[in-house]
Amino acid sequence: MTHDSVRIGLVSISDRASSGTYEDKGLPALEAWFGGVLKNPAEYVTRLIPDEQALIEATLIELADSGHCSLILTTGGTGPALRDVTPEATLAVAHKVLPGFGEAMRAVSLKYVPTAILSRQVGVTRGASLILNLPGQPKAIKETLDGIFAAVPYCIDLLGGPYLETQADTIAVFRPKSALRSGA
Repeated sequence: MTHDSVRIGLVSISDRASSGTYEDKGLPALEAWFGGVLKNPAEYVTRLIPDEQALIEATLIELADSGHCSLILTTGGTGPALRDVTPEATLAVAHKVLPGFGEAMRAVSLKYVPTAILSRQVGVTRGASLILNLPGQPKAIKETLDGIFAAVPYCIDLLGGPYLETQADTIAVFRPKSALRSGA
């Protein structure tokens, strides 16, 4: 059986990593997570940028509109610090806000750290793209994706994107019976 290919935008947002002060760990963590979970062939479109709202907005627009990424994940910039503007940038380019994603991501993280209540992560759509803000640390990225990804493929289905499938021993994707492909 062949699996639909998917373009995934991965955006690490960090002043220090983008300036070379330290090594970015967000992008490798995201690629490793998908490599162990997705059955679909994936093309990753990666960006490492500073915490600048206009640049974040432009990057998200580019990945969604001309980059045709079905899924765009950001990492970093979701806390209460003055330079943390990822949610503002994401909301500024959104066509629809999906509050359940932010709620679920914080609920997952609260199982691990009480400071999860400081997170301002959001989930939105822009055209046919689902955009999710993830935490910045690799451990938290994995925990969050493990906790919410079951709902992501069906959301992408509803946006007209590729039919995403996961390895049987990883994340159990949920779709209503009417949305299941025969043989999938």
